[in-house]
Amino acid sequence: MGARVLGVMLAVAGAIVLWMGLKAKDSLAERASEALTGRYTERTTQYLVGGGAAVAGGVLLLLFGGGGGRRR
Repeated sequence: MGARVLGVMLAVAGAIVLWMGLKAKDSLAERASEALTGRYTERTTQYLVGGGAAVAGGVLLLLFGGGGGRRR
């Protein structure tokens, strides 16, 4: 059961970080930087990738982290 709780915590934290990245992506400074360079800033990319990976990892732990109960 501990892995499932960790999975929920990881998914929630990842969703928060992903939301922060999505909000940063829409900021005026980010749009100006993207218009000049053609890509997002490194920090915004880290938020988006890190948040997405944390959500995916949390969901996988939630689904498969139980281990099937007691083993003998």
